[in-house]
Amino acid sequence: MKTWIPEIRKFSYLNWKQVEALPKDKTLLVLPTAAIEQHGHHLPLATDTLINNLLLGKALAKLSPNASVYALEPVCYGKSNEHLGFPGTLSLSASTFMAVVRDLGASIAAAGFRKLALYNTHGGNSSLVDVLARDLRAEFGLRTFALYGSGGASFEGLNPQERAYGFHAGEVETAFLLNATPELVDSSVYTANYIADVANPKPLLPENAAATFAWLTRDIAKSGVMGDPRPATAENGHRWVDAAATQIAAMLEAMLAFEDPA
Repeated sequence: MKTWIPEIRKFSYLNWKQVEALPKDKTLLVLPTAAIEQHGHHLPLATDTLINNLLLGKALAKLSPNASVYALEPVCYGKSNEHLGFPGTLSLSASTFMAVVRDLGASIAAAGFRKLALYNTHGGNSSLVDVLARDLRAEFGLRTFALYGSGGASFEGLNPQERAYGFHAGEVETAFLLNATPELVDSSVYTANYIADVANPKPLLPENAAATFAWLTRDIAKSGVMGDPRPATAENGHRWVDAAATQIAAMLEAMLAFEDPA
């Protein structure tokens, strides 16, 4: 799969003597978690994994050369059962996903490393990543961090409806790939669907509210899209990738410098 991770930041390119020589208490390992799942008619199944690699790679390139931060190979498959029924979606159960990440954490701790960041770019994994971060801390003593999506970047020019409910294959994801892999975007088959209307709020919301309802993609979007990709441009993608990478780099620097509160 295409990668933007700098070679000097790829953990799997080291040999075991080089790993042994790393300062274990001053090194941050980053484990990407993503998905292989439908992204409408216009984006590839690998969208979440490509975006993870793109944003993380650009962020790692912004770090100080002396920062001991390495990217592990990604866990490409995630909990994607919200997209089952769409051909091409490959989903793990929650227990399988958590077991895989837990076992990788065990290996990382056994090698003497003390800091691990779980960097996730698939919404279906988010609640599991939260649980795993705490469990890895409790079971192995790893100082575990959770980092999501664009690192809190604010995307200039994104309208309120898309910002609130552009969950999947919408403007931002499409702009990212128009910038990075335009050959994988088919702009001739864009479709738009929203799971809620920001101008007509309801007591129950799909995400990020005090009370939510569980949803499956097929409930509301026959094309598999939740958002509107039509305004997406490569130019916005370039600006938004850089904004996200800057935020992510700052978070990684903070994790590397983090010390347990007294």
